[in-house]
Amino acid sequence: MFKRRLGRSNLEVSAMGLGCWAIGGAWTFDNEPDGWGQVDDTESIRAIHYALDAGINFFDTAANYGCGHSEQVLGQAVAGRRDKIILATKFGYVVDEEKRNVTETEDVVNRIRQECEASLRRLKTDYIDLYQFHKWNYDPEKAAEVCEVLETLVQEGKIRWYGWSTDNPEAAKAFAQGTHCTAIQHWLNMADDVPQMLSVCEEHDQASINRSPLVSGMLTGKFNSDSTFPADDWRHTSWNLRDEWPAQTLPRIEAVRKIFADTGDVRTQAQIALAWLWTRSDRTIPIPGFKTLTQVKENIQAMELGLLSKEQMKKIDEIFARTPIIS
Repeated sequence: MFKRRLGRSNLEVSAMGLGCWAIGGAWTFDNEPDGWGQVDDTESIRAIHYALDAGINFFDTAANYGCGHSEQVLGQAVAGRRDKIILATKFGYVVDEEKRNVTETEDVVNRIRQECEASLRRLKTDYIDLYQFHKWNYDPEKAAEVCEVLETLVQEGKIRWYGWSTDNPEAAKAFAQGTHCTAIQHWLNMADDVPQMLSVCEEHDQASINRSPLVSGMLTGKFNSDSTFPADDWRHTSWNLRDEWPAQTLPRIEAVRKIFADTGDVRTQAQIALAWLWTRSDRTIPIPGFKTLTQVKENIQAMELGLLSKEQMKKIDEIFARTPIIS
């Protein structure tokens, strides 16, 4: 199994984790859909068991996902193998498990402990390996207060390490001052490189956990400008594939596919996108989401197919009209 070190920690994780947002099912954020529609818990558990047997040991979820449902399913799936895996979850919002609705709160610091206890209960574990701040737009100047509580939870054995899910480099730098901060989860994918965030991870010895490595399915080649989604899928109202960025990106994805096909490279579009991330930096750990066993199998196979060549990376940069990053 292809592995990587999780930032400044001593934890070794599979170079790809499983992102567990989608298996939370339908839920709302401020009463607007923020889940992925209906989900089959039995299929989710089958997929997680397959991943475990294949050597995947890193699983990323959040209290928000399904208002605790994703944590519950994950906890059930990994029962009996807790010592073999690295569990990551997130905090920072008010989760109503009964109404399946999430809301904002200004009382972030005072709620951390009770949120941690709730996640421990749902995950059926007595410690969390990586506890991540989920409130991406929180004031970086207040980060020290959050880190102080998290350091206390480390001392108590409730969590081992922590990180921040944010796309703000200044926020990432502020959190990385914490002794046990070891990871920054951020947007990064083949279609949208973010060198500044990667520089922060490199400078502060943080793992780069890659949110949306397949851009919610866009990089898999499954969708076109006419694609639609169920009403309880967040993409139904938040994703317009006719907007400027998707309209530019979809043909570029097809151009990448053609280059690989013309040279006899057997990788699928999803596998190309994942390989791009591993080749981009030795700190990257993509966490593609899933709802089916088939998706998990395809993504795991990407690890077996290895990194991209310098020439392939250059061609991808050219297609996406950016300066080549690998000389």
